[in-house]
Amino acid sequence: MQVIEKPWGREEVIEINDKYMVKKLTMWAGHRCSLQYHNIKKETIYVLSGVLKIIQGLSQDQLIEKLYYAGDTITIAPGLIHRMEGVEDSVYLEASTPEMGDVVRLMDDYQRAQ
Repeated sequence: MQVIEKPWGREEVIEINDKYMVKKLTMWAGHRCSLQYHNIKKETIYVLSGVLKIIQGLSQDQLIEKLYYAGDTITIAPGLIHRMEGVEDSVYLEASTPEMGDVVRLMDDYQRAQ
């Protein structure tokens, strides 16, 4: 298993192949990933523990927030702007198409490249 440390937590790549990818992610409380979208990648999130805030919308000025708890799921289509934020330390699974590098960052708390 590949573990990728992130400034907001960590990603553990459970499986990646030419058809799909599965990751286990940890998001620390008070941290969030970049505001982003994917051109091709479609992903489904399944919350295992904690409280995860997911912000999403079709444009940056039309974003909505919703809290997700253990057992909650959401599917994020290509082109949908989104961001995950840890309300509590949270662990979630992401099953997606395999385009690991398909991330367009719009804003990032950690000054990572757009």
